[in-house]
Amino acid sequence: MKAAHSDLSPQSSVRILGIDPGLRITGFGVIDKEGQQLHYVASGCIKTPDGELPARLRVILDSLAEVIAMHKPQLAAIEKVFVNVNPQSTLLLGQARGAAICAAVLADLPVAEYTALQVKQAVVGNGHADKEQVQSMVTRLLKLSGTPSPDAADALACAICHAHGGLGNLGALAGKSFKVRGGRMV
Repeated sequence: MKAAHSDLSPQSSVRILGIDPGLRITGFGVIDKEGQQLHYVASGCIKTPDGELPARLRVILDSLAEVIAMHKPQLAAIEKVFVNVNPQSTLLLGQARGAAICAAVLADLPVAEYTALQVKQAVVGNGHADKEQVQSMVTRLLKLSGTPSPDAADALACAICHAHGGLGNLGALAGKSFKVRGGRMV
């Protein structure tokens, strides 16, 4: 697990853990929200070794438990899995996501879930933004001195999405700037 840290503010009103789940790389990002201000706390990537699935899921679970114990977030926000062309990849991603959710639930954190479209819309203003645009906006919104890795940036973006739309009104983003087509938000 590789993480970057900054000074923590003792008067944080709410601390949010964002998670971008992946079986090979799970990104995490921790931010504080004070009023309308967002402050960077930490971010990084959990990389799982090649090997058997149960051992890889254990790395995700244990590493996120460490992040939670170290930074003491009050809420967690995680990206929802989308169904892609390869059902096996979708299943593996879902299992990694399940391990990440379990880490939050075992720490008694409320867990909010957002689609990639919702996260990108909240952070970039475009639900179809590319990874570089997300990295750039996360860097600007959190006033970072450097650009986080794509996985860490996605996790920070998930936390920012929750800070902007989810606190006190979970699902508020679902009704804004989205249309439902075929049972899916687009």
